[in-house]
Amino acid sequence: MIFSGKKSLHHAVTETTPPHSKLSLPTSEATPEPTSDAEVDYPDGGAVAWRQVVAGHLINAMASGYGAAFGIYQLYYTETLQLPSAQVSWIGSVQIFLNNVTCTVAGRLADAGYVRETVIAGSVIALLGTFMTSLATEYWQIFLAQGICTGIGLGLMYMPAITIVSSYFLKRRGLALTISTAGTGTGSIIFPATVQYLVPKIGFPWAARCAGFVAMVIVGTANLLLKPRRLPRKPSPMVEWAAFKEPPYVIFVAGSFMFYWALYFGYFYINSYAIKFASFTATSAVSLLLITNAVGVPSRILIGYLSDAYLGPINAFILSALCVAVTFFSWIAIKTHSTMYAFAVVFGVTNSFAQGAFAGALASLTADPAKMGTRFGMCCTILGFATVAGPPTAGAIIDFCGGSYLWAQVWAGGVTVIGGATLGVARYWVSGAKLAVKV
Repeated sequence: MIFSGKKSLHHAVTETTPPHSKLSLPTSEATPEPTSDAEVDYPDGGAVAWRQVVAGHLINAMASGYGAAFGIYQLYYTETLQLPSAQVSWIGSVQIFLNNVTCTVAGRLADAGYVRETVIAGSVIALLGTFMTSLATEYWQIFLAQGICTGIGLGLMYMPAITIVSSYFLKRRGLALTISTAGTGTGSIIFPATVQYLVPKIGFPWAARCAGFVAMVIVGTANLLLKPRRLPRKPSPMVEWAAFKEPPYVIFVAGSFMFYWALYFGYFYINSYAIKFASFTATSAVSLLLITNAVGVPSRILIGYLSDAYLGPINAFILSALCVAVTFFSWIAIKTHSTMYAFAVVFGVTNSFAQGAFAGALASLTADPAKMGTRFGMCCTILGFATVAGPPTAGAIIDFCGGSYLWAQVWAGGVTVIGGATLGVARYWVSGAKLAVKV
């Protein structure tokens, strides 16, 4: 259905697909009717609920943190294996792309009641890819192991963690989700540090295996902590096409696409920019990535608190996205060691604000909690195309400009501004023209 600009999403009636659809998956329960947030009794606290937040944090440490550490692997592949940097970047891009695209399948399986099975399957596949990477010696082997196998496994793990945390919280959902997704920062510190500091001591193969053993402990603990909460649900298709008839959801996805299109330009190119324009060495440039990821842990938790207590999730995402745009534009003036470190901190804080607020904002647009995974998965699949296209787009602009980063930085800032403005339109559909409203 189409929401009017002033209608509350929590009282909207969500369309459902007839239970006899050929695309329907079986569910593990026979409860005939789905529910809305207003009809579900959310614990919003308690030992079991917060245990799921810890499990989600650990899953995100692997599902998102491992991918964020690819810059360390790229440095090794280009310097030691003498592989072209453009060719190597496709491994990381494909991994992130498959991570997002797999979310549609993972989200639907989670909604159908197979949270634990999906997380376990993703854990096994991701660990297999991680250990096989340690054995790979040629490009195609690395691409299959780290790009494809690991990417699919990480995607299967990520989405169920979002749905299970959302099923335990409503009033504190923003805070719970941001603490959960803060695992991205935890993982993106642990995995780069493990590989970076062990390679000189024991070599890359065993350093990669040690990262695999760390991952095994993380996902093993997460699976032990998981306790999926079964909500009433109705059989539905893999893709809920009715969601694309809701202007707030469609516009929000479009704005998020623009934001994520530019975001990974910063992650992928911060090291190379520092080496070329700020006199960093290849080794010292790695510290920038670690700083960016480290400041993201408290930043995500902070934006979750502000979102729940003062701003509202959509407002928080819009403001954070615009802050990222300002950061991209300020990157143009960065030329020294000290300013490069300052940029790493500011970029880490602002992009973590935005990514932390994203989950809560998208969750607020889903009235039926039993469809949370499906709608998240649909959105993340679309965003997968943005993340895989962003770094190559920036690279093409840099190459066209003869190695200058100026217009790539202008492109990233401009695209992010457009994304923030588009999110503002989605907010208008939810709350109308009122500015001083928590939404």
